[in-house]
Amino acid sequence: MKVSVTTIPLNELDIDLLLVPVAEGAAEATLNALSEQFGEIVLRAAADFTGAPDELIWLYPESGRARRLALLGMGPAERIDLERLRRMAACGAELARDRKVATAAIVRPRTAIDPEPASQALVEGFMLAAYRFTRYKTDAGELRDIERLVIHETSEDEKASRRGAERGRIIAECVMTARDLVNLSPDEKTPTKFARLIEQSAKKYGYEADVWDKALIEEEGMGGLLAVNRGSPEPPTFTVLTWHPENALNERPVVLVGKGVVFDTGGLSLKPTKDSMDYMKSDMAGAAAVVGTMEALARLKIPLYVVGLIPATDNRPGENAYVPGEVIRMHSGKTVEVLNTDAEGRLILADALSYARTYRPILVIDLATLTGAQVVALGTEAAAVMTNSMEGAEERLQAMVAAGERSGDRVHPLPMYEEYAKLLESDVADLKNIGGREAGSITAAKFLEHFVSYPWIHIDMAGPAFLKEPKPYRPKGGTGFGVRLLVEFLRDYASPRRFSS
Repeated sequence: MKVSVTTIPLNELDIDLLLVPVAEGAAEATLNALSEQFGEIVLRAAADFTGAPDELIWLYPESGRARRLALLGMGPAERIDLERLRRMAACGAELARDRKVATAAIVRPRTAIDPEPASQALVEGFMLAAYRFTRYKTDAGELRDIERLVIHETSEDEKASRRGAERGRIIAECVMTARDLVNLSPDEKTPTKFARLIEQSAKKYGYEADVWDKALIEEEGMGGLLAVNRGSPEPPTFTVLTWHPENALNERPVVLVGKGVVFDTGGLSLKPTKDSMDYMKSDMAGAAAVVGTMEALARLKIPLYVVGLIPATDNRPGENAYVPGEVIRMHSGKTVEVLNTDAEGRLILADALSYARTYRPILVIDLATLTGAQVVALGTEAAAVMTNSMEGAEERLQAMVAAGERSGDRVHPLPMYEEYAKLLESDVADLKNIGGREAGSITAAKFLEHFVSYPWIHIDMAGPAFLKEPKPYRPKGGTGFGVRLLVEFLRDYASPRRFSS
């Protein structure tokens, strides 16, 4: 989708659909101004329009070049935030798609929000709501995509609005990359094929990707990844992604780790099919988010040295599958008693987190569709975020929560009390891979904590990563959750002030 910003008079916009946000309390003034440009039909059709949240009226103007006009209620002006802008734009995108229009424009509303982040939010909301995954649709050619979006800027700061719109376009496209990867049929994203897709992304956008085969993984001693892979006919991969621009502010990298279980049957601890295994092509959503983030960092030229680590395998009950009761030796040298083969994500993440130490990272962030307990605790509205108690823990959590609020990829902290670690004590090994029914998301994080020795953030995104029903600008299926969150967090983290000392 092409995106642009313009300041020409509204009635000169040659557009299929013009979307005009209207705040409560400003409806009368807005409608009077619009009637001067598009005719008295605006006042007649919108006589009772108040600008209440989600209120919608659309009409055919009597004058002006826009073919259709839609008024979108935004609620009280003082309550308009970035998320409200995204959801309003998403409503406009759904309207445009339903009417099968090719071009649309949104008037950026005058609010307390600066033009740059406001235009970014409008573009993100519109593009993400317009997304469709049509790879396997035989009649996809009959669907009409929206070709062009215009942000109509009413302030004098047109340059800022252009910067925001362009950033919103790039980030939305990177979210779509993650969505496409999650939505791919499992036979098209085996570990090897998934790694090849990452290599193609790296070549296209200018970051590096180094794919390890099974022999290298064995040489490195990644016992967790190898154990999970034993029941599969496909070998595992371990992909190292690197974005290291010449103007990087940091000498030691930020490391992102994404869970890459490309399909999870549960192994011998087999999942039920309905509402469980049938959604498990999404179990690599953490890895997809890392890929989308690396694309965004390269395309936005963020001056930060960042490494991505993606351990990839499927988890199947093949003839040599690992079994409950087995003790495996991890990359770190620690031993783990396996009591449930469906708690596999933490095993492959633990190896990657252990390997991350070789980079002497300043921060490591892992993302994973890790536990059903996260869905029980927080549903699909927010991911769980946890951190270790090393220096700066509270600052890290607050920064990630704030990034979630700004980006719309919301996260909520869970505690990491030492008492939870006792639930992972094993009689025969250093620890066991499950902690029981209580606090499942937290005990999974406490398991991972055994393998980190640096500042670390863990994001369990099982709920928001894959939806069974669509939500505003989040489609049914893969949502691309985590890309906007990480980009927002890392853009803030790349502040020169942080590295000036």
